[in-house]
Amino acid sequence: MATIIYGIPTCDSVRKARQWLNAQDIEHTFVDVRESTPSKALIDEWLARLGAEKLVNKRSTTWKNMSDIERHEAQSGDTAAVLIANPTLIKRPVLSHGSVLDVGFKADTYRVYFQ
Repeated sequence: MATIIYGIPTCDSVRKARQWLNAQDIEHTFVDVRESTPSKALIDEWLARLGAEKLVNKRSTTWKNMSDIERHEAQSGDTAAVLIANPTLIKRPVLSHGSVLDVGFKADTYRVYFQ
């Protein structure tokens, strides 16, 4: 079963998730969303499963620098297009592991996923 972590290498949560996976000897692939932006189809799937509220990172600098119109579009409009144009708006890390799709890192939650 493939394990993929999506995020940016400078994000503390992404670093913690990757360190945890390495400490558990869990093979995984890391995808830097700035260098390899996920496809529209993949982001659409994430949005369908997680929802914009969970996937859009409202604490990011990108979000804070957006206009009210852009923020509205990110939440209620073509969210996938906004995330593709601004991949740092994707809350991180996104974990894809078998049927698991989750956002953020908590060691206790990851422990459950990798039992």
